[in-house]
Amino acid sequence: MVVIAGCIIVRDNKILMVKEAKKQCYGQWNFPAGHVDEFEKITEGAIREAYEETGCKVKLTGVLPICSVDGEDGETRIMVRFTADIIEENIKFDTDEILDVKWLDIENVKNMTEQELRGYDTSIQFIKDFEDKKIYPLEIFNNTKYVR
Repeated sequence: MVVIAGCIIVRDNKILMVKEAKKQCYGQWNFPAGHVDEFEKITEGAIREAYEETGCKVKLTGVLPICSVDGEDGETRIMVRFTADIIEENIKFDTDEILDVKWLDIENVKNMTEQELRGYDTSIQFIKDFEDKKIYPLEIFNNTKYVR
């Protein structure tokens, strides 16, 4: 099982999106997101991934409904998307992983094809949840340590 954390960053009815350079999803648009590292908090992973993929520093503001996706490789992915605000915008990215970073109109993203938008069904659902204001407080992530 893999945990993927990312951010939906919206400003003026536009979403900050990344265009993937990875072979399996080359040229597809996606929310800034990636694998949560071992021993990393999910919230910290989302902030780190947003920074690594866009160069922007963000503040998490809420969390959308969490989903579980069975990948084509047979591995289950738990996907957590946070809503976030930009606190420092300095768009820069590693061209080995990202082809482009742009603010895209929400309607344009919703009208993308399955070939244009990575994880099409899941991405569209995250946007729908965002628009339906299914945004939960960050406090649902209690980042305390578990002691045996």
